[in-house]
Amino acid sequence: MDGSHQKAALLFHALSDATRLELMKQLKDGEKCVCELTDVLQAAQSRLSFHLKVLKDADLVHDRREGRWKYYSVNKEGLEELKGVVFDLNRDTNPAAGVSATRC
Repeated sequence: MDGSHQKAALLFHALSDATRLELMKQLKDGEKCVCELTDVLQAAQSRLSFHLKVLKDADLVHDRREGRWKYYSVNKEGLEELKGVVFDLNRDTNPAAGVSATRC
């Protein structure tokens, strides 16, 4: 498996969980503190920290520390990379783009 496939798998894994999708939704309008996210999602900080780490490892979110709190925001470059992966998948499987589908 080449590096681009590994990165795609990491991105899709990061988004394969409902909690992580909800975190991305909550962060799309701007940076939020973990304490805000725990209130909105009604989840323990330790649980959200695990999910936020998965998103961070996939480069989909940034974090910064201010005092004892961590603030998270969407990494726009990571989302662009995800868009590129989806675009490539769509381009490679779209018969209208000149690629013919074959049957086994």
